Amino acid sequence: MPAWNEAEGLAAVLAELRAAVPAADVLVVDDGSTDRTAQTARAAGALVARLPYNLGVGGAMRTGYRYALDQGYDAAVQVDADGQHDPGYVPALLAALETADLVVGARFAGVGDYRVRGPRRWSMRLLSLVLSGMAGTRLTDSTSGFRACNRDMIAFFARWYPAEYLGDTVESMVGALRRGYQVRQVAVAMRPRTTGVPSQSSARALVYLARTALVLLLALTRRVPAPQRAESATRVPEPAEPAGAAR
Repeated sequence: MPAWNEAEGLAAVLAELRAAVPAADVLVVDDGSTDRTAQTARAAGALVARLPYNLGVGGAMRTGYRYALDQGYDAAVQVDADGQHDPGYVPALLAALETADLVVGARFAGVGDYRVRGPRRWSMRLLSLVLSGMAGTRLTDSTSGFRACNRDMIAFFARWYPAEYLGDTVESMVGALRRGYQVRQVAVAMRPRTTGVPSQSSARALVYLARTALVLLLALTRRVPAPQRAESATRVPEPAEPAGAAR
């Protein structure tokens, strides 16, 4: 769970996640927060890795995947700290890993009433068209951060996870597809964020469209490292405090 200044609503999100998947280990990557995000996460029983300064979602997620790889987990699920992702869908994402390496919780697949308009909608339709063709299956939400990965995908993302604008969603998916990983989606309903401020506003919608097209172009042409398949797990070790974690 990447988190940046999410102390206000984090305890409630973690409690809901614990209720939905009580057997899961939860790692909160505090991405250089200036509030009490780390303390709140620890008080709620989560493991905490604190980054010395804000790296963005991509940098935080690479930290999380490196931890998952080092600890030998069979699967990892990315959940946002702002309350938009419903933990009740986590079991469905994990179940879909039976036939995929990366499973995306899709907002525009017939569940819920999440809507976008204007240039943001055009951007997502463009992404859907291109990525669905690459995946050989319908992908309606390439910018969703609600995802599940298997061991091979964890190993790949631990070595290579883009930190640039939209890299944590669009470019990471393009990279996985270009290297032959199976990407599928599960329909989910998204909720309004409980705290914080959205990173995009309507005034920046046209800029978003242009930047999305550029990100897609770069993702399709940038070199992607060869896959490194994870070794078969013999066990999932008990979670330990990550290296460099706050205590």
